[in-house]
Amino acid sequence: MNKTDNSRRLFLRNSLLLSAAAAVPAVWTTTEGKTISELPNGGERSIYGNSVSSHTLSSNQGSSSVEVLPGNYGYNQELCKHYTCYRAAGHLSIDGEVEKEAWKAVPKSPRFVDLVTGKSALLDTRAAVQWDDENLYVAYWIQEPNVAATLTKRDSLIWHDNDVELFIAGEDCYYEFEINAFGTVYEVLWVWQDAYKHGSRFEISELDLLTQKVEVLGGDFDGRKHPRGGRWGFREWDLKGLKTAVKVNGTANKSEDVDEGWTVEIAIPWSGMKLLAGDRSLPPKPGDVWRMDFSRFELLKDQDSKINPGWAWNTHGVYDSHIPELFTYIHFSDKTVGEIHS
Repeated sequence: MNKTDNSRRLFLRNSLLLSAAAAVPAVWTTTEGKTISELPNGGERSIYGNSVSSHTLSSNQGSSSVEVLPGNYGYNQELCKHYTCYRAAGHLSIDGEVEKEAWKAVPKSPRFVDLVTGKSALLDTRAAVQWDDENLYVAYWIQEPNVAATLTKRDSLIWHDNDVELFIAGEDCYYEFEINAFGTVYEVLWVWQDAYKHGSRFEISELDLLTQKVEVLGGDFDGRKHPRGGRWGFREWDLKGLKTAVKVNGTANKSEDVDEGWTVEIAIPWSGMKLLAGDRSLPPKPGDVWRMDFSRFELLKDQDSKINPGWAWNTHGVYDSHIPELFTYIHFSDKTVGEIHS
């Protein structure tokens, strides 16, 4: 072992010890009308004074029990959007063409809003979701008068380009996906440090802290730390079977003309989400609820300055996409896309 390897091992060991020693929630569960956060020592307390309760939401598709944490991370989670995800009516070919018949009847999201303020985004951006027994399907419609991209190598830091992003909350982990107008993909599996333990399902070679390329995210944005603490990010982990396609309606990197924008189509196989899902059913059962975040980041340039606003289906109240408690609620229905208009 060389000096660099030894230093890295000491850093990772100390980080793990600090994570384990901190009084952060290990498991969040809810009971109607009660505040519960289980700590590593088995004690109980509220999360930063925020009450935790379980609510039953009713719709024409039935009832679902969901967790509501008002004010979590300093913001009101009850502002989170809800969306019914219908079954696909037939086979979907992933080619980036989202005006085809397979997407026409699928409900779109509202226009994305500013991640912090909740105000309507400058450029129209929308998403839609459907599913079958093999895949989760996601589509994006991205208005863009000047389509631009630079990065072509997989797992480049895509947020340095204009991009759209998808986060899927799992059990003690979540998945991050980003794609630019060239179709270049970046993906990471984030595992909460308090869940990364000996004997857990995360103790596999693909998630080895000593051999894999690992990012560390403390969740400290705008001076706010996520109550649960830090995460390990595994950049070399790939969701097996992932299919993506992009279609540019215009000409990329040609500023002298005006483009319509670009569209994205994604197929995520349920078989590739086993590690993410934990004990949850795959594919989901009708009535199951998952949490997902759909967003877009756009570099806007002025003569003297640059800004990089985030626009999302669901506002977070803070410039931070990494808050699973503020992801949109996706309710899975057994009705097909065709049935909702019949």
